[in-house]
Amino acid sequence: MYSLPDLEPIRDFDAIAVLTSGGDSPGMNPAVRGVVRAALNSGVQVYGIQKGYSGLVAGDLRVMTSSSVRNIVQRGGTILKSDRCEAFKDPEIRQQAAANLKNAGIGALIVIGGDGSLTGAHLLAEESDIAVIGLPGTIDNDIFGTEDTIGFDTAVNTALDAIDKIRDTASSHERYFLVEVMGRNSGFLATHVGIAAGAEMVIVPEYQVNIEELGRQLCGNRRTGKGSSGIIVVAEGREPGLTYRLAQQLQQQGEDPRVCILGHIQRGGHPSGHDRVLASGLGAMAVSYLLAGYNDIMVGVSEGAILDIPLDSVIRYRKGLDPQLFELALLLHK
Repeated sequence: MYSLPDLEPIRDFDAIAVLTSGGDSPGMNPAVRGVVRAALNSGVQVYGIQKGYSGLVAGDLRVMTSSSVRNIVQRGGTILKSDRCEAFKDPEIRQQAAANLKNAGIGALIVIGGDGSLTGAHLLAEESDIAVIGLPGTIDNDIFGTEDTIGFDTAVNTALDAIDKIRDTASSHERYFLVEVMGRNSGFLATHVGIAAGAEMVIVPEYQVNIEELGRQLCGNRRTGKGSSGIIVVAEGREPGLTYRLAQQLQQQGEDPRVCILGHIQRGGHPSGHDRVLASGLGAMAVSYLLAGYNDIMVGVSEGAILDIPLDSVIRYRKGLDPQLFELALLLHK
């Protein structure tokens, strides 16, 4: 377990609310459970907001009890549901959302989601007297200020399970498979999956790849007997259809690859033990930070410790892929 900061309660809330927003990630339910149980144990009422910011704008607030979060720690997805609310980009809509919270006697909000969700959290904190704390909930692990995000470990293992099965077919047919994983514009998921899966190549948005050189390398492996099949992990990146274009270019180099898009399977499923512990700890600590008077921060992890990061920094800076990690992936594939 991560080391926890020693926080002294200095502020009282009659009630707080929690929502999950954006793309769902395994571990959101344990995070919600951590928030609810920690708040109730501190004598604070909790409201669950349905469907993210859309539910906040609509005023869909529901009282949460200890029973509300019973037997959810093992469940994927989010019992609060989720949504992408474009309307929340409008300042007037955010004012309406803040008014809905205040009218219900709610003084603080905990937001679990990715960078778009955390941007909304920061704006709400800036423009209202609602105390807001964010938690990094995304399988992409692309949130600045935290080494880990809720759902990332589970997504890695989900992709590995699929790739282990795909490799059986690749070996049987002596063929390369291009396996596309999620991650948006970040190569964290692809790099971790590639290393753990023993992939022959990892292609990520952060580094350009020479397809002709890759084709020559694969053909050379086939000629020398080093390998005639294997897995190439591709991050989905910024360009839709990238993996299919790569397959076509490899065909021009003499290979006959197949494409497998893992897609949303990576978001579902039971959260791993790691994600359950991470999410539970972050959820409970978010309540502690609120009671200690913190506002407009994200609760994340670094060097084995739970810590707070200003939301302004979280949304301003981009978390870069560790070059040493990618170099390790390249080293192991040679």
